[in-house]
Amino acid sequence: MILAKKGLTRGIIPLLFFAILSLLWTQFEGASATSKSLLYYGVIAFFLGVASVIYEMERWRFIQQIVVHYLVMLITVFPTLLLSGIYPIDSFRDAVNVYLDFNKMGLFLFLTTYFIFKWRNRGYLKAQEENSTRRHDY
Repeated sequence: MILAKKGLTRGIIPLLFFAILSLLWTQFEGASATSKSLLYYGVIAFFLGVASVIYEMERWRFIQQIVVHYLVMLITVFPTLLLSGIYPIDSFRDAVNVYLDFNKMGLFLFLTTYFIFKWRNRGYLKAQEENSTRRHDY
């Protein structure tokens, strides 16, 4: 239940942010493709926020978390991209290109966050080790 609340919080905050931006854009510029796109970006951010708790499932192996997260993104974000109008979809080939872009961006974001986490974790462990050695020196 705690993870569900965390996920909803992580999803609703960016959704509200983009919804407000969309409303403001519509208010000042009139209804446009930009205001519509902002709303779709909010929906995508909502799905990303909700699904982020998958990586907090401690009893799951990391590979299982990755696969489940990918499948959740595939059934939520990918259709949102197709329906949003952000990408023109006039043929099956266009849909395949969106799928390829979806996977390229997913891989880029995954690798970026993975290496940032590894780098930060290494720094944390190094700091803990230094603190431990300082205590023993006294």
